[in-house]
Amino acid sequence: MSEPRTVSLFRNGRNQAVRIPVEFELPGEEAVMRKEGDKLIIEAKPRKTLLEVLDEMEPLGPGEEFPDVDEHLPAREIDL
Repeated sequence: MSEPRTVSLFRNGRNQAVRIPVEFELPGEEAVMRKEGDKLIIEAKPRKTLLEVLDEMEPLGPGEEFPDVDEHLPAREIDL
Protein backbone atom coordinates (compact mmCIF):
# COMPACT_ATOMS: atom_id res chain seq x y z
CA MET A 1 0.00 0.00 0.00
CA SER A 2 1.32 3.45 -0.86
CA GLU A 3 1.57 6.48 1.38
CA PRO A 4 -1.39 8.90 1.40
CA ARG A 5 -0.91 12.03 -0.68
CA THR A 6 -2.79 15.32 -0.83
CA VAL A 7 -4.22 15.97 -4.31
CA SER A 8 -5.93 18.94 -5.97
CA LEU A 9 -9.68 19.05 -6.54
CA PHE A 10 -11.09 21.34 -9.22
CA ARG A 11 -14.25 21.96 -11.22
CA ASN A 12 -14.71 20.71 -14.75
CA GLY A 13 -18.00 22.26 -15.79
CA ARG A 14 -20.56 21.01 -13.25
CA ASN A 15 -18.36 18.07 -12.19
CA GLN A 16 -15.74 17.95 -9.49
CA ALA A 17 -12.47 16.40 -10.67
CA VAL A 18 -9.23 15.30 -9.06
CA ARG A 19 -5.68 15.45 -10.40
CA ILE A 20 -4.22 11.96 -10.16
CA PRO A 21 -0.45 11.97 -9.55
CA VAL A 22 1.60 9.88 -11.97
CA GLU A 23 2.43 7.25 -9.35
CA PHE A 24 -1.32 6.55 -8.97
CA GLU A 25 -2.18 6.43 -12.68
CA LEU A 26 -4.57 3.67 -13.77
CA PRO A 27 -4.32 1.73 -17.03
CA GLY A 28 -6.88 2.13 -19.80
CA GLU A 29 -9.41 4.81 -20.63
CA GLU A 30 -12.10 4.02 -18.03
CA ALA A 31 -12.26 3.36 -14.30
CA VAL A 32 -14.86 2.19 -11.80
CA MET A 33 -15.73 4.56 -8.95
CA ARG A 34 -17.71 3.93 -5.79
CA LYS A 35 -18.20 5.55 -2.43
CA GLU A 36 -17.87 3.71 0.87
CA GLY A 37 -18.79 6.05 3.72
CA ASP A 38 -16.43 9.03 3.44
CA LYS A 39 -14.04 7.16 1.12
CA LEU A 40 -14.06 7.51 -2.65
CA ILE A 41 -12.58 4.41 -4.30
CA ILE A 42 -11.39 4.50 -7.92
CA GLU A 43 -10.26 1.24 -9.54
CA ALA A 44 -9.10 0.28 -13.01
CA LYS A 45 -12.00 -1.10 -15.02
CA PRO A 46 -11.49 -4.84 -15.41
CA ARG A 47 -10.86 -6.11 -18.92
CA LYS A 48 -13.74 -7.96 -20.53
CA THR A 49 -13.57 -11.73 -20.59
CA LEU A 50 -13.68 -13.59 -23.89
CA LEU A 51 -17.24 -14.71 -23.10
CA GLU A 52 -18.31 -11.08 -22.55
CA VAL A 53 -16.77 -10.03 -25.88
CA LEU A 54 -18.41 -12.93 -27.72
CA ASP A 55 -21.75 -12.17 -26.06
CA GLU A 56 -21.65 -8.61 -27.44
CA MET A 57 -21.03 -9.77 -31.02
CA GLU A 58 -23.86 -9.88 -33.52
CA PRO A 59 -24.58 -13.34 -34.94
CA LEU A 60 -23.85 -14.01 -38.60
CA GLY A 61 -26.81 -13.28 -40.81
CA PRO A 62 -28.45 -15.71 -43.23
CA GLY A 63 -26.06 -16.65 -46.01
CA GLU A 64 -23.03 -15.17 -44.21
CA GLU A 65 -20.09 -17.49 -43.80
CA PHE A 66 -16.72 -17.35 -42.13
CA PRO A 67 -14.03 -16.04 -44.48
CA ASP A 68 -11.62 -18.54 -46.04
CA VAL A 69 -8.51 -19.21 -44.02
CA ASP A 70 -5.28 -18.46 -45.84
CA GLU A 71 -3.91 -21.90 -46.60
CA HIS A 72 -0.51 -20.44 -47.48
CA LEU A 73 0.40 -19.67 -43.88
CA PRO A 74 2.98 -22.14 -42.57
CA ALA A 75 1.83 -24.46 -39.81
CA ARG A 76 3.85 -24.34 -36.59
CA GLU A 77 4.15 -26.69 -33.70
CA ILE A 78 2.89 -25.59 -30.29
CA ASP A 79 4.08 -27.16 -27.04
CA LEU A 80 1.21 -27.65 -24.62
